[in-house]
Amino acid sequence: MSTLRTAPANLLVLLATALAALLAGCASDLPPAPQSVASTEYNYKIGPGDTLNIVVWRNPELSMSVPVRPDGKISAPLIDDLDALGKDSTSLARDIEQELAKFIRDPVVTVIVTSFVGPYSEQIRVVGEATKPQTLPYKQKMTLLDVMIAVGGMTDFADGNRATILRMGDDATTQYSVRLKDLIKSGDVSANVEMKPGDVLIIPQSWF
Repeated sequence: MSTLRTAPANLLVLLATALAALLAGCASDLPPAPQSVASTEYNYKIGPGDTLNIVVWRNPELSMSVPVRPDGKISAPLIDDLDALGKDSTSLARDIEQELAKFIRDPVVTVIVTSFVGPYSEQIRVVGEATKPQTLPYKQKMTLLDVMIAVGGMTDFADGNRATILRMGDDATTQYSVRLKDLIKSGDVSANVEMKPGDVLIIPQSWF
């Protein structure tokens, strides 16, 4: 619950700081975003708005599709409230088995995510002069080009080569420069970079 309440507020502060830096003309002084991100295999984490298909072996009356509520919990037959936020499908299935074991013998549960949103902390946010600024669910090996296709590119007023990525790490937040104009308008694949969960892409308006 605390993650849901504090994440949007923290992001607003970070976005305000980053936008202020851009307005001051500091984007050119930022380090370029690394093209690849060293990371282990990504396991999707469940978030509010996801839809889950819960299958209970040999108990079809307990099997159903359920939404993850805004508070990150789910409700199902014999289960009033169970926290699903931030769990992968396998760990949630084990938690459901523990709950159902109070009522049925040796339950075997499979959880399949059928509609993806993800937790707030892992969503990709695109703000500024994108054609369709929005929040996107993170996908493994997602790149800057994938993000720009999803948001429909840039507006005519965008200054693509002054765009930045705000990346939140465990200990600090880093801002990187990216060359959206070179990537989209010129097809320069060297300007394509890999995204990380929780990245914020900021596309400023051109001064001219």
